[in-house]
Amino acid sequence: MKVCNFCGDNSFIEKRVQYIYKHDDRFLIVNSVPCQECGFCGEQYFEAAVLKKIEKDFHDIYFHGRAVEQEIKVPVEEFVET
Repeated sequence: MKVCNFCGDNSFIEKRVQYIYKHDDRFLIVNSVPCQECGFCGEQYFEAAVLKKIEKDFHDIYFHGRAVEQEIKVPVEEFVET
């Protein structure tokens, strides 16, 4: 029986979620990524093959010029205490 590493609960929900992959200062947002989510705390678990595919897609896009479905502009700010 699978148990959540974070809270110890054993209820999991199959979901498709948005995953943000970051390497150095580059990002890839991937929609509809399959995962298992803890029904109690929301911790998400991804199969290794899924994460390897995301990493390969990232490299294909950034280093081999593969076309993407969409690009977005994201504002970036430094946190400054007031």
